[in-house]
Amino acid sequence: MLVLETTISGGEKMENNERNNERNNETRNANRDRDFNIGEMLIRVLVTAIVVGIAAYFTPGFTIDNIWSLLISAIVIGILDHLIQRFTGISASPFGKGITGFLVSAIILYVTKFIVPGFNISVLGAIIGALVIGVVDAIIPGKAM
Repeated sequence: MLVLETTISGGEKMENNERNNERNNETRNANRDRDFNIGEMLIRVLVTAIVVGIAAYFTPGFTIDNIWSLLISAIVIGILDHLIQRFTGISASPFGKGITGFLVSAIILYVTKFIVPGFNISVLGAIIGALVIGVVDAIIPGKAM
């Protein structure tokens, strides 16, 4: 930690220390965002699987054939959400980012259809599913998409 001291007054020394502390906190937060935490990732996959399973149950035009399709789709949805958020800055939260997040969530659901066997969804099912996921995501703690 670099501490700048001045002889003018004690107030300036304190301001420099506060600025350095703020910089250190920003660095720690940036490093925390870059760190990969396997436990956190597993919890996100499980929460996503639960939310997608609930959405598939309540949404017409949205079916999942088995538990493996559900788990693989949760992983694919997490990866697609991460990639979209990393490259565009848009979060796929149906209610967190307004209409843009809602549309991105529906697109992620629909694209997952082409990647995961046993994950079947129509365009209307993706739109309704994004709405159901938004409602369930608001009830269940944790980040699903």
